[in-house]
Amino acid sequence: MRRPRHAPALLLLPLALLLAACSGTSSAGTSIGGGGGDTDGKGSLTLDVGDQKGGSEAVLRAAGELDDLDYKIRWSTFTSGPPLLEAINAKAVDVGGIGNTPPVFAAGAGSKISVVAATHGTANGDAILVPDGSPLQKPQELKGKSVAVAQGSSAHFQLIASLRKAGLDFNDIKVKYLQPADALAAFTSGKVDAWAVWDPYTSQVLHSKKGRVLTDGDGLVNGLAFQAAAPGALKDKKKAAAVADYLERLRKAQDWVYKHPEAWAKVWAKDTGLPYEVALDAVRRTNGTRVPVAVDKNVITSEQEIADTFTELELIPRRIDFGDFVDTRFNGDLPPSTTEPRTYRKES
Repeated sequence: MRRPRHAPALLLLPLALLLAACSGTSSAGTSIGGGGGDTDGKGSLTLDVGDQKGGSEAVLRAAGELDDLDYKIRWSTFTSGPPLLEAINAKAVDVGGIGNTPPVFAAGAGSKISVVAATHGTANGDAILVPDGSPLQKPQELKGKSVAVAQGSSAHFQLIASLRKAGLDFNDIKVKYLQPADALAAFTSGKVDAWAVWDPYTSQVLHSKKGRVLTDGDGLVNGLAFQAAAPGALKDKKKAAAVADYLERLRKAQDWVYKHPEAWAKVWAKDTGLPYEVALDAVRRTNGTRVPVAVDKNVITSEQEIADTFTELELIPRRIDFGDFVDTRFNGDLPPSTTEPRTYRKES
């Protein structure tokens, strides 16, 4: 039987609306929030924060962590880490959240960025998906097959790592660099054999029964995500203090997600247009497992491995020392990065 030529609208629309965590192009949209939505806030300082749909602003509001700011936040919305880091390099954004691979590509391009905070979670949602009717049963069978992936995304490295574990090289597959909306269309129409992607896309495809997991990144990739800042903003004492306060609020909000996964899934679903069940699956699999950790030597070593891999494959133009792009002043008393990710818990 031939697969449908186009993805069903109910599947495609929420995914197209999502601003993906790791790849894509920038999206228009700026808003100012502070003092619980009071655009005046308390004080004259404005912190420019890069965000994604259903990202930092949504979780901070849900957790009540925007209720007593003594500075204003100007939110700029992006589809991904790469354009957000471009904005940081251009001094248009002071701080923003990204995945584990975009800073490697930005550093390789010579961008001025500083990684200032990290979280560690499971990588179950970082998966290589195949259509339900696919004959492929194990990663070794990807040899000679076409695989969609977003260039420079966390899925990009997960794909490389999965291939190497299976005894394959990156050039053993036919890579198709596609952003998520285009990759979804190609995947559901049978134009590619597999799709390397991350949550909530993984949960969306599985819930819709349009595909299954061939392999995932659990135990294979580092499960890290970051907050990156503009070095110039960190040289400003007042802005650096605001960044420190913002990062602490994010840490408290992440703890709130862990304690209230169902409540967060409802907020996330409303903010992104995802069905609640899909959002909850993604919280169980990935989003709710994150633990704030120190940006330490383990983080630097793990990210250096990613950077060296992309350099070896000539996918970034030069070798970088990831430690040169790290600022550890905001670590505080956070646990080391070897801390195990949390497992999903039901609300009491």
